Amino acid sequence: MDPNSKNVSHDLYNIIVDRRENPVDGSYTNYLFDKGIEKIGKKVGEEAIEAIISASKGDKENTIQELADLYYHTLVMMVQMGITLEEVEEELRKR
Repeated sequence: MDPNSKNVSHDLYNIIVDRRENPVDGSYTNYLFDKGIEKIGKKVGEEAIEAIISASKGDKENTIQELADLYYHTLVMMVQMGITLEEVEEELRKR
């Protein structure tokens, strides 16, 4: 990822797409793709619960870390499902 990029979400999404199209040995992202949507979904749920627990404890730093994990796993789910960031952004605009 470009550390100067203003759009980390798109950069990360594109890296995840690239991992799917060009697997890298030992890549955690590729591990998730190999395991499939059920494993990816479990990770999204796990990270959501961890974020909730951290937030309920008032631990801002750990909550940020858990939310980053949740966001990453959500992006992996999106790529697995063929959902683009633009589709999600459009849905948000509708709301």
